[in-house]
Amino acid sequence: MGHTLMVGKIVTVAQQKGGSGKTTIAAHLAIALVRLGKSVAILDVDPQGSLGEWFEARERRVGEGRTGIGFRTASGWGARREASRLAREHDVVVVDTPPKSDLESRPAIEAADLVAVPIQPTPVDVWASAATLTIAAKERSPALLILNRVPARASLTDEIMVDIYALGAVVAEARLGNRVAFAASMGKGSTVLETAPTSKGALEAEALAREILEAVLEIPDRR
Repeated sequence: MGHTLMVGKIVTVAQQKGGSGKTTIAAHLAIALVRLGKSVAILDVDPQGSLGEWFEARERRVGEGRTGIGFRTASGWGARREASRLAREHDVVVVDTPPKSDLESRPAIEAADLVAVPIQPTPVDVWASAATLTIAAKERSPALLILNRVPARASLTDEIMVDIYALGAVVAEARLGNRVAFAASMGKGSTVLETAPTSKGALEAEALAREILEAVLEIPDRR
């Protein structure tokens, strides 16, 4: 990469709409960043605890202390404090937030060096993303839209892209396809980077991690 992280960066994955793939993206981003040589911690702010369940499944699979990443949970305003603490110990902290909860998500968004906003190419996701981007703007946190579960039918994506660009946010070049392998790997406490390292899904996740890493390296430290 040609860069060294002097201060840990916080990447908060946020989206007001449920079922957008936040947890899957958070886990894949964390493991991809580890594979890029970074020290990574994940922070689960979602009361549903899906990222925590994934981490526990990972511990059962590889053994406690051998997951390759740090893990903590927090809620409400404690998220900002915990994220900042983890950032003093790791190169990157990936935060998973709950949907439909400004109160729970806002502190994690406020603490973020970059807010990663998963968006599926559907009108409903576009509407929900507008609300998430508004929160990020109020907290002066840079945001990056991540196209997720992109269907093979490119025409459908092209039609909705006009509306996505109209949101006025930066859209990541790397996209994640609509692939069963992502969810299947999560159920094993793993990622597609490990279960199918040469697959299209693995290449997509790695490309996204590289793009996000480059983005946060260019953002001045906010703490």
